[in-house]
Amino acid sequence: MPSKLIRKQPRPSQRQDILKTAKNLKMARSAHAYVRGSTLRFYDWLNEVKSTSLPEGPAIWICGDCHIGNLGPVANSDGKIEIQIRDFDQTVIGNPSHDLIRLALSLAMAARSSDLPGVITAKLMEVLVQGYESAFLAEADAKVGKKPKSVRVALKSAHRRTWQELARERVEGKTVRIPLGKRFWPASKHERQVIGELFQEADAQELVTSLRHRSDYAKVKMLDTAYWMKGCSSLGFLRFAVLLDAGGQAVEQSDLCLFDIKEAVTAAAPRYRNASMPRDNAERVVEGARQLAPHLGMRMKAARVLDKPVFMRELLPQDLKLEIDHVSEAEAIRAARYLARVVGLAHAQQMDEPTKAAWSAELARHRSRTLEVPSWLWSSVVDLVASHERAYLEHCRRYALAEQPIEF
Repeated sequence: MPSKLIRKQPRPSQRQDILKTAKNLKMARSAHAYVRGSTLRFYDWLNEVKSTSLPEGPAIWICGDCHIGNLGPVANSDGKIEIQIRDFDQTVIGNPSHDLIRLALSLAMAARSSDLPGVITAKLMEVLVQGYESAFLAEADAKVGKKPKSVRVALKSAHRRTWQELARERVEGKTVRIPLGKRFWPASKHERQVIGELFQEADAQELVTSLRHRSDYAKVKMLDTAYWMKGCSSLGFLRFAVLLDAGGQAVEQSDLCLFDIKEAVTAAAPRYRNASMPRDNAERVVEGARQLAPHLGMRMKAARVLDKPVFMRELLPQDLKLEIDHVSEAEAIRAARYLARVVGLAHAQQMDEPTKAAWSAELARHRSRTLEVPSWLWSSVVDLVASHERAYLEHCRRYALAEQPIEF
């Protein structure tokens, strides 16, 4: 049955039904969007495929959900910006080939959404492997080709963005409040109390004062908080935006501090059985982020809110995600090579030289003599594209035709 239109701000008890509908509609927008929101289908496939059919990499931290939208410009505490992995909900110690397959699937579906011919998908897989393997060479610090336009645009925007611009997007003018509406919903009295108490704890205050040259002794005060409807696969879990004043200086928007608090759930990504990881999901996410993307990981802390593990970080104006939905053939090829290299560098920085050499040899061992694309990667992407295309059409039939847009 069609969902009812919600014209008032939803109460906490109404969130789950609305979020479920929003997620289903978001996944129905395109096959590429469906891939981003259907991580469990990807993990089910990984668990069913024979482990011997994939190269077995070293036990390192992997993203676990390495699609295009989870890479982008990230700033460190000193303002230096790099393209890195930026989402770690599914991070585990596992097989690095899983990240490569997930990225390849994402690129293949983006190519399909852009109506690019199938031969381009084959080319994407070829340059993706080249870009990834280049991260393990002696000259890994050298540039690999021209940055794709999407990356250049994102980096340019990141370098230019100021806190005032971020504030205009997230803060309601002179009232110093988070604007309630489509994305931000009212937090309950209890939620506000718990989050306010969180930022009085020493660990949270240390994180607040660690950025933007704030005084270590600055008093932290919560100005406002709201439930945040953000993401796709994570819709339905706790997510809060928090406005803070550090040191009583929030007289202008440039002095405000905006934090993101997100629930850390059990990772569904396959992991190596003997891997030693933090049992607490929030600590797992933070550790994975520090290993794969230090710019972001060093700005994160694990905590608990409403008896659930959460991780939190201050949002910086430079933190953006890549948007690669409709691209040309040349742009798609450049993006595949460049983004694969980013993932390769994230993996390589966790390995010593012998481990890098062994992993490079393992990748070469699985390369076919007749195809430029490794057979394991090509067959994986073909299987996954076929299954996701079928599932996407069925998803559209079940949800996109039945649901009505939600209004606020």
